[in-house]
Amino acid sequence: MTKTPISLQDLRRGIYVKAKAEKTWRFWGLYAHVCKIGTLRQAYLMAWKNNGAPGLDGVTFDAIQEQGVDVFLEGIRRELVQGTYRPGPNRKKEIPKGNGKFRTLGIPSIRDRVVQGAMKLVLEPVFEADFQDGSYGFRPKRSAHAAVNRVTKAIVQGRTRVIDLDLKAYFDTVRHDLLMKKVALRVRDAKVLRLLRMTLKATGKRGVPQGGVISPLLANLFLNDVDKMLEKAKAVTYDGRYSPIEYARFADDAVILVDGQPQWDWLAKAANKRLLEELAKLDLQVNVDKTRVVDLTKGESFGFLGFDLRRFQTHQGKWGAKATPKMKKRTELLRKLKDVFRRYISHPVERAVELINPILRGWANYFRIGHAGKCFAFVKYWVEGKIRRLLMRAKLRRGFGWNRWNRAWLYGKLGLYNDYGIRYYQAPKALPAR
Repeated sequence: MTKTPISLQDLRRGIYVKAKAEKTWRFWGLYAHVCKIGTLRQAYLMAWKNNGAPGLDGVTFDAIQEQGVDVFLEGIRRELVQGTYRPGPNRKKEIPKGNGKFRTLGIPSIRDRVVQGAMKLVLEPVFEADFQDGSYGFRPKRSAHAAVNRVTKAIVQGRTRVIDLDLKAYFDTVRHDLLMKKVALRVRDAKVLRLLRMTLKATGKRGVPQGGVISPLLANLFLNDVDKMLEKAKAVTYDGRYSPIEYARFADDAVILVDGQPQWDWLAKAANKRLLEELAKLDLQVNVDKTRVVDLTKGESFGFLGFDLRRFQTHQGKWGAKATPKMKKRTELLRKLKDVFRRYISHPVERAVELINPILRGWANYFRIGHAGKCFAFVKYWVEGKIRRLLMRAKLRRGFGWNRWNRAWLYGKLGLYNDYGIRYYQAPKALPAR
């Protein structure tokens, strides 16, 4: 979990152990821990490390540092203790999704981020004890890479029928009343419930804002019953060595994989039916246009967490799973890099390199766990060409400059990012083709 001061670490560890041991225990007395200056300070440090833009109040981290962090936190603590704290509305920011649509982020003020962070620090171990193995989104010691690895392993083991689930506007449609009931099953501290309810109401009548500190925890909690249903399906079909069904979920991105043998046709239909029933209980809508059932034995593929996944036959005649960056993700990267090159066309090329290196590093680190060799080669060649064009403009010479600025110079002297090595994430062994 998040590295915190030892007293807070002990508190979180104790809560987790209690919640894990007693599944029906309802916690009380949590509000006092939310209000502690140590909890608030840790929540502030988490927000400061993530940086981010100010909220509607316009208060920045620089302004808080000038005022004094202790003064700022003491003011929040006093409002919480006296019961006068009221969360403000979020600042809306639209992020392009690449298909002409936009994802709306709700950015709280730094003050509200600190309060949400404090609540998360105290409530996270309560619900973490109840979350299922197939849930990976924004959880301690879990990652998107681990989720992708779980899916590729399931494919290699013969689970070739895939229910590729897509929920319609999930974060915007979470019902507050149903969510609060789920929280209340484990929390009976009236002040914490009131604070959480105020935080939700500040975002509107429904939904948890993408951009809120506590939103990922609440989003996972809301779908936890779906995970439990899938875990039960695994348990009842487990024969001591193998279960014909597997799943992985990262926030609202979920896939269910069922063995492709004809004897499990009924299971694929039953899993799909039960999934729709559980989602109906939560008043969530499935995006019919994007939700589909994929048969990997027919050469079909599906997307999960930015990867395109399919089954392939190795040179040894065995079946393996291939995960490559989706074309959409490569296009988004090149568009972002192209924008940097365009805006800094008249600046020294070192400035452009300084800006694109972190972008390339983050993108490559995310996609290097799969079969990204061809995609990486394309991106590398494309970036080299753009850098050489900038250099030619600066030198006012004709020609493309391949010899003048060879790769040794670009990566050695100029310092252009050059780590495109593939590092497989515990790649599962391929099984004999059948």
